Amino acid sequence: ESGEKAAHPNSRFTVPASQCPIICPDWEAPEGVPVDAVLFGGRRASNVPLVAEQYEPAHGVFIGASVASEVTAAATDVKAGSLRHDPFAMLPFCGYNMADYWGHWLEMQDKLGEKFPKVYQVNWFRKDEDGNFMWPGYGDNARVLDWIVRRAAGEVEAIDGVTGRYPHFEDFNLEGLDIDEAKWAKLFEIDPDAWSAEMDDTEEYFSQFGDKLPAAITEQLAKFRARIAAAKQA
Repeated sequence: ESGEKAAHPNSRFTVPASQCPIICPDWEAPEGVPVDAVLFGGRRASNVPLVAEQYEPAHGVFIGASVASEVTAAATDVKAGSLRHDPFAMLPFCGYNMADYWGHWLEMQDKLGEKFPKVYQVNWFRKDEDGNFMWPGYGDNARVLDWIVRRAAGEVEAIDGVTGRYPHFEDFNLEGLDIDEAKWAKLFEIDPDAWSAEMDDTEEYFSQFGDKLPAAITEQLAKFRARIAAAKQA
């Protein structure tokens, strides 16, 4: 009734977090709470599997640094279907050189060691050959979180793949979903040629940072390409 806007146009939630009925009771603990996992994802109709766990800490930073989404027809400044890079989903908010930001993550990983959270790449938007979403998304994304939590607890193993470590079909809660082993395999299918082209695009994107690009990021790019080469020979 005041005629004033109740919130910023870009705001999402404007109520106290304490009103969330399922918030962790320790969420305001002054000593902080441990974080086991950090998730990054973009809108990708192809190429990127449902979920992948980092191989090593620096690989986790590489995952964050190479986050990209496929541009939709709604964007008028970039060709639809091309990749728009948004490292760490932080590009509009990072107040200093992005390569220095990645270096800060690497530095903190060295300081915290095993206490540093693992990074996971997720993709809810993969489509099949008919253009249909392969994963139901929404609340069912909690199934991915369930697997990540059990990975953090050491309850399940993972499979080594091109983009990271993937879940075993039998370890994943798919109860009530119409996803058999064949559909599951498609969710994690890798096209080595497509990934090779994506790494070329990623390298070009990284080149703008010049000497500021951390050596660890360059090393991870080389390791990624080695996994692609191995996949082509398999």
